[in-house]
Amino acid sequence: MSLPRVGSLETFLSVPTEGETSRRGSITSSAPSIRARRLSFNPLPESWDPVVARDADHPAQTIGAFEVPQWKRILQIICAVIYCLFAAGIVFGYAAIKPVLKKTGAYQSICEGDDVCVEIRLNFMFTVAAVVTNVAALPVGAILDHFGPQVSSVIGAICLAIGAVFMAISERVAWDALMPGYVFLALGGPFTYISSFHLSNAFPQHSGLILALLTGAFDASSALFLVYRLVFQGTGGAFGLQKFFFAYLAVPAAIILLQFTVLPRQSYKTVGEMIVDYEVPDSEGPLPFGGPNSSGAIGAADDQVDEETALLREAHRREQREHSSTIAHEIEELLGAETADKQAQREEEANNRSGVWGVMHSYSAARQIRSPWFVFICLFTVVQMTRINFFVATIREQYTAILGSAARATEINNFFDLALPLGGILAIPFIGAVLDHTRTVVVLAALVAVATAIGVLGVLPYEWAAYANICLFVLYRPFYYTAVSDYSAKVFGFKTFGTVYGAIICLAGLFNFSQRGLDVMLHEVYHGNPVPVNLMLTAVGLVMGIQLVAFVAFGKALMRRMRGYGSNTYWP
Repeated sequence: MSLPRVGSLETFLSVPTEGETSRRGSITSSAPSIRARRLSFNPLPESWDPVVARDADHPAQTIGAFEVPQWKRILQIICAVIYCLFAAGIVFGYAAIKPVLKKTGAYQSICEGDDVCVEIRLNFMFTVAAVVTNVAALPVGAILDHFGPQVSSVIGAICLAIGAVFMAISERVAWDALMPGYVFLALGGPFTYISSFHLSNAFPQHSGLILALLTGAFDASSALFLVYRLVFQGTGGAFGLQKFFFAYLAVPAAIILLQFTVLPRQSYKTVGEMIVDYEVPDSEGPLPFGGPNSSGAIGAADDQVDEETALLREAHRREQREHSSTIAHEIEELLGAETADKQAQREEEANNRSGVWGVMHSYSAARQIRSPWFVFICLFTVVQMTRINFFVATIREQYTAILGSAARATEINNFFDLALPLGGILAIPFIGAVLDHTRTVVVLAALVAVATAIGVLGVLPYEWAAYANICLFVLYRPFYYTAVSDYSAKVFGFKTFGTVYGAIICLAGLFNFSQRGLDVMLHEVYHGNPVPVNLMLTAVGLVMGIQLVAFVAFGKALMRRMRGYGSNTYWP
């Protein structure tokens, strides 16, 4: 699972364009560096897909939060958190719904009763869904930029509805309806989740809290299948797939209804966009009054302006200044006491602590992707994402073999089903603080160390090791994904975030197809023994992690040395 997890949608710190020197001076409210750079989820480089001009007829036009009543903004956030809880990442509750699918006879006719065949097919279904979730984040960014959150969310709701229908009829049709059903459920998640990020701008003072609520809803959504499994077991199987998924159609219906009644059609402006869009106009600037050509005509005959026209021009400018002053006051009330200067200073301190901020900001996306800064984090992400999804898909089979008891493995699986969403929620308050106050190389070293510890605990034949492994795993997973997106934003910048981070998760997601081979190795080569596979993945992850940490440490030292010589162009 690697949908974007971010703590902010914009930065107030400017970066140079390619070829310029990255020398940050003092930040003042009047400096152009205060212009915020909004984080872009669009995977296409800006040169390929330039930002279109915003106008009243464009569906992706942004709006200021002060233009919407406070009660409505609060209601919008509540609605988004609730529907993300039921839609954003439900496919990652696979470990919980897998026993239900097996009891309802999934793939039994195709596999002719072969349990190994059923396991491999079900796990492949989850693998494809995980790949689709990662790759889907790419078109979501482009659609969100061009058509706004309403269109994106409606597309997501339609995908969820199609997936629910396929899952509901899977027991009654002769063909495989589970695969397309689960894939469409996976596809609907990113559309609903990523399209909700802009709501953090509804209350800029609490944007971090709002993003944390949305991320928590994403993590907790995997518990939906856990609740369903408990209901299924409690009713003796009477509440089957058909009843559950037809009932689930209420979720996409509610999402569509909310999009056209409560949720905004356009994204909310970031603080930087509001400051620039509503700044007080220069009194000596051109007059945008009297038609599109009036300013040019007046400028050309400025010496022939009569007294009445001059008074009209002055009145118009005075009206503009009063309007802008009113809007500025509303923005100040929205932001509270913190000014852009203070926010920029706080960002500067956090970025300086990271030690890697701005390393590749001045380069194009193509050059960033060719750099070792991209290659090493991408390789590490590929291995770790494969490990994470493989563990989620095979946890019960692994511990049945390791502990030699199906009953104890079932208990551990049940604990995992509950701990998975709770771990993501519990980790949220600490992740941001750790990333803001810790050097990036230390964060990466911690990720490698914890990943290795998880690998070691995952092969020990002790029950305490199994529970310790799960506790570490459910806390590590959200921290890992957030750290990767944080690394991408700090190293590569907000401007190219959609392209570079999108490339990382896309490549890592596509590599998840290797999980099919790991399944075959587990069940057919090693006859259900997960220890060799886990040791192999742990060793590869450790090697990739050491390379990443070593390069980042080396890159930091080189960066300081080259900056000492007054240069920022130290990497091709």
